[in-house]
Amino acid sequence: MRILVVEDEAEIAGEITTNLKEAGYVCDLADDGEDAWFLGSTEDYDVIILDLGLPQLDGLSILKKWRAEGRAVPVIIVTARGDWTEKVEGMDAGADDYLAKPFEVGELLARVRAVLRRTNGHANPVVEAGPLALDPANMRVSRDGQPIYLTPLEYRLASYLIHHSGSVLTTTQLLEHIYGCDSDRDSNVIEALIKRLRKKVGAELIQTRRGIGYVLVEPGA
Repeated sequence: MRILVVEDEAEIAGEITTNLKEAGYVCDLADDGEDAWFLGSTEDYDVIILDLGLPQLDGLSILKKWRAEGRAVPVIIVTARGDWTEKVEGMDAGADDYLAKPFEVGELLARVRAVLRRTNGHANPVVEAGPLALDPANMRVSRDGQPIYLTPLEYRLASYLIHHSGSVLTTTQLLEHIYGCDSDRDSNVIEALIKRLRKKVGAELIQTRRGIGYVLVEPGA
């Protein structure tokens, strides 16, 4: 899963991105409003963590521009501003959640997981797709209740496939959400990673759509 962190305070940005990466997410970072607006308008993110107090263009203006452009990516606002009226304004502008500074990174991670579940139509903390179950809080995947050992890259791929089960995902999408936009890897890397994951979760669950990409399906589909 791919996250854009928009934060101009280097120490806070570093702490957030480090913890997100340790939790299995791919992160891009923007430290001013103009870069944030451009990345959010041109790249495909699963969640954006957006500070309001930014140089060049404030976070609320960025959010309004994204929504006016039709960008539906989930946005979690983080800000040192404690005025409840600003929270209301942010939610009315299209934010999906709001977190006031200072906050514990663990709470932010929990809110990221919750937003991802809601966005993809999952109500429970454990995301299920056929016989597979994903526990994002503990970075675990199981099949029929039996845990599956995955490498960090395999976990990222499994997480993205499970969150989007039933949807055909292109090779480009998988590359960007597993490695990030700066990766120079080609489609052969994804093909090899899919092959490894199939051996662990079951080859019948991950189908190839030739010329397009891959889809996670339920057995017999």
